[in-house]
Amino acid sequence: MDKPILQIIVASTRPGRVGLPVAEWFRERAVEHGGFEVELIDLAEVDLPFMNEPNHPRLRQYIHPHTKEWSATVDRADAFVFVTPEYNHGFNAVLKNALDYLHQEWENKPVGFVSYGGVAAGTRALQMLKPVVAALRMTPVFEAVNIPFVAKLLDGEGRLRPTDVMDQSADAMLDALTRLTGALRHLRVAATAV
Repeated sequence: MDKPILQIIVASTRPGRVGLPVAEWFRERAVEHGGFEVELIDLAEVDLPFMNEPNHPRLRQYIHPHTKEWSATVDRADAFVFVTPEYNHGFNAVLKNALDYLHQEWENKPVGFVSYGGVAAGTRALQMLKPVVAALRMTPVFEAVNIPFVAKLLDGEGRLRPTDVMDQSADAMLDALTRLTGALRHLRVAATAV
């Protein structure tokens, strides 16, 4: 059986963002873990306009090419990790928009979170994301990577220098995602067979 696909989704699209180096570090960690085929999905490159589909996403009656491409991208994934900043005690609008474009494509897939920020390490954004992913029938794992004072962890070339705690947290989250991906895959197969 092929390895499941883990998509690491970079939520921030802000110029000079820290999210990309954080996601690149996590991608390397995920590849080393070996449990997944790993894809890095950058919402800055996906560049979805503010929701402009006339039909409810649960119908999958998409009319715009950008939505059809986004649907195909998310549909092929077996698990996700959202790399999210914290903006004003919450997660950013670009990620909410990307989530709201689709419905069935997210169902019965596990999700983990890498959050970053200042003293709160993005944890308030993560807590706001949990009910949103639950409404999309995704299953969040308990394990997470929370990075406080993230700017202090960047080297002179803009690469993230992870701490031991970050590496250990990433490994624990990847282990949890691996276990849950296998369990939820059966639900997705059963749903498509009906």
